[in-house]
Amino acid sequence: MNKILGKLKLARKLFVGGNWKSNGTEKFVENHIKLINTIKFDVKTMQVAIAPTFIHLKAASKILNKHFLLSAQNMSLYDQGAYTGEISGDQLKDMNINWVILGHSERRTLFKEANDIVALKTKKAIEKKLDVIFCIGEKIEEREAGKTFEVCDSQLTALVGKIDPKAWNSLVIAYEPVWAIGTGKVATPIQAQEVHAELRDWLKKKISEECSKKTRIIYGGSVTEKNATDLISQPDVDGFLVGGASLKQGFKEIIESCSKYINTLDK
Repeated sequence: MNKILGKLKLARKLFVGGNWKSNGTEKFVENHIKLINTIKFDVKTMQVAIAPTFIHLKAASKILNKHFLLSAQNMSLYDQGAYTGEISGDQLKDMNINWVILGHSERRTLFKEANDIVALKTKKAIEKKLDVIFCIGEKIEEREAGKTFEVCDSQLTALVGKIDPKAWNSLVIAYEPVWAIGTGKVATPIQAQEVHAELRDWLKKKISEECSKKTRIIYGGSVTEKNATDLISQPDVDGFLVGGASLKQGFKEIIESCSKYINTLDK
């Protein structure tokens, strides 16, 4: 990576998120956060967030070291009211939760959240002053049909016009190829870089050059401690959204590999 690209990447600050999905018990939360609290990284060059289930957010907030971030895995399209089973943005803010994952493929596919719904949720989150990990990505049949970027384009385009151009500063874009989530398959570093570079070019053309330079684009999809170093070394990969590995010792190693890598850019 040349020095100019390295400086741009360093300026964006790496981001690593751990999505626990529908996993964990009170005992697991206690034990796993003890491990997470031992992880060291420079907050000037990197952010690390964990996203437990809704019912474990409060317990996690009491014991998680303050240099880590807490994120919800989803939020309601609606404010407080007669919406059984929903969690509003105001309720998240009341719990001092400042991040939320929106548009994860499991929400899009299993729970039928269309692009417009994800975009409206994102608009609502930004209005509530929540930062958003905005997930996009294609299914295996879409990749094989050469429609990877067509899918990503439609998922991003749903946001255009719904949020102010300056509001893109509140987003971290997570490219997660659906075929690589929880399957053990992973995009090669070259495949990931190709899509991330196209996404950055999309931001330049559709939003602004400044947005393209500043927006963090992270990768998700069977990220482990074994492939993290090769993936993070790509110029447009600014971190990870980690699924299964975030529940294990490997999450610590993934963060440490990112921290070690960012130190090479800082020299």
